[in-house]
Amino acid sequence: MDKELELLLQRAKRSSREMLRVDTHVKNEALISISQALLNNIDRIIEANQKDIDHALKNGLSDAMVDRLLLNKERIESMASDVIKLTTLDDPIGQVIRDIHRPNGLFIQQVRVPIGVFGIIYESRPNVTVDIACLCIKSSNVCVLKGGKEALVSNQVLTSIMQEAVKDILPLHCIQLIENTDRTMVTQLITANEYVDVVVPRGGKGLIDHVVKNATVPVIETGAGNCHLYIDKDADMKKAIDIAVNAKIQRPSVCNAIETILVHKDIANTFLPLMVNAFDGRVEIRGDKMTQEVIECHEATIEDYKTEYDDYIVAVKVVDNVDEVIDHIYKYSTKHSECIVTENQDIADLFMNALDSSCVYHNASTRFSDGGQFGFGAELGISTQKLHARGPLALLEMTSFQYKIYGQGQVRE
Repeated sequence: MDKELELLLQRAKRSSREMLRVDTHVKNEALISISQALLNNIDRIIEANQKDIDHALKNGLSDAMVDRLLLNKERIESMASDVIKLTTLDDPIGQVIRDIHRPNGLFIQQVRVPIGVFGIIYESRPNVTVDIACLCIKSSNVCVLKGGKEALVSNQVLTSIMQEAVKDILPLHCIQLIENTDRTMVTQLITANEYVDVVVPRGGKGLIDHVVKNATVPVIETGAGNCHLYIDKDADMKKAIDIAVNAKIQRPSVCNAIETILVHKDIANTFLPLMVNAFDGRVEIRGDKMTQEVIECHEATIEDYKTEYDDYIVAVKVVDNVDEVIDHIYKYSTKHSECIVTENQDIADLFMNALDSSCVYHNASTRFSDGGQFGFGAELGISTQKLHARGPLALLEMTSFQYKIYGQGQVRE
């Protein structure tokens, strides 16, 4: 292992032991300090971020991907506000899950405890650096951050600001950033079982697949976002258009934006022209043959239905019924977020109960798949696996549990 990385991980592991003794008041004090430090350093953050933006533009990144990188005054103020919101949430650490009284007099408590050292590997969005660090603080965990090289300067400054803000409040080294951009750093991090308790990949399919296939450290898998919107024949057209526009256009570069719209054949002639008008030339549409008979668009391929575009592109398919929709989603979805727009409650119930994606919506935008929007505070990502954590990976999901057993001298016969 790289010597500098090993030293960083050793420090993180030691810090995780010390975090076990930090109480809620101190953790909230640290979060308040971080929030204020972000506000006090807005110009410094924007200056650093501009270097990443300039580099991204020089390398020809799409507008949507550049938007993922951007930190302006409004976004920094929002980050600072989100940190304060974490102080208002219940501290999960020490919560008693259940009490058990045994016939022999033993009293057993199942209690929430931190997991320890989180290794987080993520791409592009530098606001994630703050979200992760603050979630780890609130849940008494330590974070080792490995952001993408495209946001390196922003991540360095944000980490430095947070470390300075908590240096006299929390254990030293509770927030760590791997600055080495060598690709081997990821593999070394995800196989550092001696120091890292869990790794969470947050990014595109390639990154997630690499971590899942190569990690020896336990992984909480966050999913790529090939999300679907189904417009049923009994849909309210205004709801359908509003949701389609919001879920595709508001921020196409994020994982909870829709990538495919499935339209019932009975309302295709009504909905599709309205959709084109609402998209107003901002979205490239790729449709099947039936879609092309109604609107002018590019031809969709099988690959289009598999793709998370993260861009102003959407695949469209006209379908016969909800069963075809369900089959399509099972075939192509990454099990992130799916939505049905319909006023038919029976069809809605069928859709909601037949799918196994982590978030399933009826008449609401998939853009709500977010820890903050669910009232959980920030999140590490949207988990699409079925063990331990599903959906927004927030404070409760960042804990494990421990049994504490109280006796009066009992011995086992």
